[in-house]
Amino acid sequence: MKFTELGLSSGILTSIEKLGFETPTPIQAEAIPFLLREQQDLIGLASTGTGKTAAFGLPLIERVDDTLEVTQAVVLAPTRELGVQIAEDMKRFAVHRPKLRIAAVYGGANIVPQIKALKAGAQIVVATPGRLVDLIERKAARLEQVRALVLDEADEMLNMGFKEEIDSILSRAPDERLTWLFSATMAKGVERIARNYLKEPHTISVGGRNEAAANIEHVCFMVNERDRFAALMRVLDALPEIYGVVFCRTRAETQTVAEKLVANRYSAEALHGDLSQAQRDAVMRKFRQRTVRILVATDVAARGIDVDDITHVIHYKLSDEVAAYTHRCGRTARAGKSGVSIALINSRERRRIIELERRNNITIALEKLPDGRAVCESQLMALLERVVNTSVNEDAIGEYLPPAFEALCHLDKKEIIKRFVSVEFNHFLEAYANAQDLNVKARPPRERKGPREGGERGRPQRSENSKRNQRLEAYDTKRFSINIGKVHQMNPGAIVRLICEHCDVKSNQIGSINLGREASVFEVSKEVGSVVRKGMESVKLEGRKISVRSASGGKPGGGGGNGRARGGRPRRRKD
Repeated sequence: MKFTELGLSSGILTSIEKLGFETPTPIQAEAIPFLLREQQDLIGLASTGTGKTAAFGLPLIERVDDTLEVTQAVVLAPTRELGVQIAEDMKRFAVHRPKLRIAAVYGGANIVPQIKALKAGAQIVVATPGRLVDLIERKAARLEQVRALVLDEADEMLNMGFKEEIDSILSRAPDERLTWLFSATMAKGVERIARNYLKEPHTISVGGRNEAAANIEHVCFMVNERDRFAALMRVLDALPEIYGVVFCRTRAETQTVAEKLVANRYSAEALHGDLSQAQRDAVMRKFRQRTVRILVATDVAARGIDVDDITHVIHYKLSDEVAAYTHRCGRTARAGKSGVSIALINSRERRRIIELERRNNITIALEKLPDGRAVCESQLMALLERVVNTSVNEDAIGEYLPPAFEALCHLDKKEIIKRFVSVEFNHFLEAYANAQDLNVKARPPRERKGPREGGERGRPQRSENSKRNQRLEAYDTKRFSINIGKVHQMNPGAIVRLICEHCDVKSNQIGSINLGREASVFEVSKEVGSVVRKGMESVKLEGRKISVRSASGGKPGGGGGNGRARGGRPRRRKD
């Protein structure tokens, strides 16, 4: 199928042809004709990076009347980066319509220019939920004439705590509008939004729910914990043309890994929540221009990265959340391209890999890290390919060639090649001459034993979580309240991830978590209590201020008891 068969206007077809669009992705092929033809709400389920922006953006442009200088369409996105990218893409799609105005509004930036853009008559507004609510309350944004409202990455918006803002926006938009909901996963919160705000929606699902993209190769390498960074360098050296994202769990770890990579002469930059907006923009600009080829990022900071040609994602450390693996992998294999996901694990994380395989319906191959010879061969072939593909500007270098020919004339071709390779390649040969084998021999994970003999009621064997819980109970604990809960679509895993990322603590230092409706209570080891309190002081999620305060009393959420932690990693809700 071609884009010319989808019912798009000649103007848009000309625009996207110049952008190199030829064959629509599956979500585009199914969604575009439907959205052009039908006056019906839509749920579009597809993995991150499958072309959802064009799937809703092209029909949206076709539906907007550029002679009316009022907001007619709103696109909600979870992060500033994704919002800006959507707006830029849609401007390129609509280059044939100079009167069509598209504005991006988001937190963390001066609101005055955004208000001016809305008052100038932007027909399409791409917004983060928090900033749009702010603009509505200032009466700068008006939704009375909105014909279509799009929720992009709906699951991510809910994960980031935007339930109240989304409810507020949807409740203020006209009842007769169209609502198009796009998501990588159909989480419980997404189903609630669809049930409450969409009218008899048509569903298009490309691939299984919560599955990683089919065109991603999944690999893991098992190493000792002390060799994790050395293994990362080995992987990068074996992939000389890599253009990828390295995912870390915390801001501190992200910064440390990036600094160590730069110190070892890798083209790397960190992207995390401690950076100012200007710093984040500068990092992303360098990454998009490929002056930086390795982006080291946290999960939260990487949301919204929309770069089509990323070849690899590397999980320096796996996230606690299964869904995070899918979203990380979604940074690669975009727009129909293939990609590779590489996880670095220790022997205790083997079970995590099995769980990811089961939950995401994928196979993650356990492979051996390349040895020194393989790394050197990869680097040499990449060097030779660059030499072969380098264009020669004889006008520029012509005057310098005669002395070069004279200096090398006594050497035959083979000698010149030998010396060239030696000059360019000796540092790799020296570095990997006696390269250590970093691989750990994999053992099959032990099966859980059945119920004990002797008439006990199937009491399970103590799990690794239980051991961590037992270790936490050996410490005094500190209790805190946090102003997020069930109404914000939070779960214990999301709270753990938030604390770990912003406070640089380990998940086994976090105890029981009791989810309330609008607030929750959690426990941490007393030794990291002050770190958590300080680390959460300035945390915001797209304008939402997170407040953490000391809590006192019995068990989290009320009741008596000694207040001791019941667990290391909090129990998951059975959603």
